[in-house]
Amino acid sequence: MNKTIRRVSVFTLLLVFALLVRATWVQFYDGQALADDKNNRRNVIETYAGPLGNIIVAGNSITGSARTSGNSDLAYKRTYKDGALYAAVTGYASQSYAPTQLEGIYQDLLNGTDTRLKTVMDTVTGKRADPGDVVTTIDPGVQKAGFDALGDKKGGAVAIDPKTGKILAVVSTPSYDPSTLTDAGTAGSAWKKLNDDPDKPLTNRGLRQPLPPGSTFKLVVAAAALEDGLYSSVDEKTVSPNPYMLPNTSTPLRNESASAPCENATIRTALEYSCNNVFGKMAVDLGQDKVRAMAEKFGFNDDKQDVPVRAYTSVYPTGMDDAQTGLSGIGQFDVTATPLQMAMVSAAIANGGQLASPHMVSQITDSGGDVLQNYDDGSGTERIISSTTADQLQSAMQTVIEQGTGTNAQIPGVTVGGKTGTAQHGENNSKTPYAWFTAYGKSDSTGKEVAVAVMVEQSDAARSEVSGNGLAAPVAKAMMQAALQN
Repeated sequence: MNKTIRRVSVFTLLLVFALLVRATWVQFYDGQALADDKNNRRNVIETYAGPLGNIIVAGNSITGSARTSGNSDLAYKRTYKDGALYAAVTGYASQSYAPTQLEGIYQDLLNGTDTRLKTVMDTVTGKRADPGDVVTTIDPGVQKAGFDALGDKKGGAVAIDPKTGKILAVVSTPSYDPSTLTDAGTAGSAWKKLNDDPDKPLTNRGLRQPLPPGSTFKLVVAAAALEDGLYSSVDEKTVSPNPYMLPNTSTPLRNESASAPCENATIRTALEYSCNNVFGKMAVDLGQDKVRAMAEKFGFNDDKQDVPVRAYTSVYPTGMDDAQTGLSGIGQFDVTATPLQMAMVSAAIANGGQLASPHMVSQITDSGGDVLQNYDDGSGTERIISSTTADQLQSAMQTVIEQGTGTNAQIPGVTVGGKTGTAQHGENNSKTPYAWFTAYGKSDSTGKEVAVAVMVEQSDAARSEVSGNGLAAPVAKAMMQAALQN
């Protein structure tokens, strides 16, 4: 063999060896990553080769699967019953896009790849297991009551059982029908339409739209003042000039009603009339660190608030000066909250100062109904404030409903305590304000309880008619009635 042929042979052998090394590397080291790659169509084909498991509300499936028409290699597609009503709970499972909400969190369970579903025979044959189901805590009556009451308004609402932490409703409007996103043939145009919509229907306003909570945040400031000992009772007079000049500024913190008895008002009266001067000064007197510590006990600044869908963080800011701290005391400046967060505030107060971990899944099961995991009611319950402070705040919140700014939430046969809020929107409040309402209700006959929070981001009401009592309280009332009187 001459030298040239020998060199070519060696070079060819090296190429073959390199190819074998690369093939081995891809098969044994990159194989799983390639198999799991979102662009690997084989995964989508396998996912939709059979029906998916279901999401259950009150014993009934609100999801399903249907055969795909045409020549698609995707045999099945996801279907939804009352899709727009439950979209904020289910999210969507799409042949084209990554699943969201409960569909995304439990996708392995719902498509049968969760290892807990495999039988011995499945392991031997390599067959995909039959899919499991997700059983929610959602009450269909409360969900529908909130959805119908919000109607054409842009907003969100959450209802919680204070004792167990069960989330009874997560509502977001405007909504969308997840069924429009399930079929690969039509999902693209539906996705574009939903994303181009200025009302952003894909946004979950119950869990993932933090906005300034306005005067509903005064409950947190009041709790901090009572726990700290700044004031010993909701009926003790405060030191609160009216108007209150924000420290180191020439800006007066005025009240909505100039005739309201807010000067040196008690906490009860200040909540009843929603006195800005009282809670602005109270926040400054406490200092931002004490207010923040109380807010964080209720759940603010928690960036891992999973229910199990991850809620956006509700924020109480840091690094404020005294004037900004005063504004934070009335739920303005950079304070933001989701309806979930404000429902948690009312739930803790209603539950004697203890916050049960909120959750909207009670258990997950295999295809035969055997429980794979339980999510215990009342688990993770923590004391947020003393029972004495909770009792006092309950009493003051009841005054708000009986004769204060929240009378639209009165329900015969139910003890209701609440707090309204109207939060400024835009520079110098140039845009339509946000309307808020948070409350708890307790049936006088059964003792059953519910806590709610409602945020109306935008409505057709005239600016002068935008208020927590006018727009948000009727929605909360409808949800509380559904929860307590069914």
